[in-house]
Amino acid sequence: MGFLNGNNVKAECSAVFVFKRYKIYCLAKQTELNTVRNLDRTDKRILSELQRDGRMTNVELAKRVNLSPTPCLDRVRRLERDAVIQGYRAVLDPDKLAMGLLVFVEIVLDRTTNDVFDRFAERVRALPEVVECQMVAGGFDYLMKLRFADMKSYRAFLGKELATLPGVSQTHTYIAMEEVKRSDQLPIL
Repeated sequence: MGFLNGNNVKAECSAVFVFKRYKIYCLAKQTELNTVRNLDRTDKRILSELQRDGRMTNVELAKRVNLSPTPCLDRVRRLERDAVIQGYRAVLDPDKLAMGLLVFVEIVLDRTTNDVFDRFAERVRALPEVVECQMVAGGFDYLMKLRFADMKSYRAFLGKELATLPGVSQTHTYIAMEEVKRSDQLPIL
């Protein structure tokens, strides 16, 4: 079990005791939790710049955020170590890779138990056509984002894979007619 204490420290607890009002004592090791509240303006500028161009050199990044190269690299390494920066990747053009059909699918499960959630998630993670899958609150259980070459490819996937996922009772498909905005950049500043 984990919680945040008043010093923004995450405590992993095996036993929690409530004593008086609002006081919680935990017998466990405490570890520093890295959150946006710990990031200063320079860290945020570094993150913003790296989101726009993750291939720039450290020297170029340092110039853009008004630091010398060594402290800039130290900050980037800390952000990587603290998993604020989780990786670097290329952004690909789906049309040029014959994956221009963008499909969203609402999924309703026949029952919502941990076992069904776990089996569903395990299978979904193994499907390369699924670009994203989110568990949601509301009138359905999951929202999937998928990419295909064409409608024929999606139809084959629907019958062979999607309909056979554990616990699926209903699906509703939406085909994107136009991609108005596509970005995975977070609004940092």
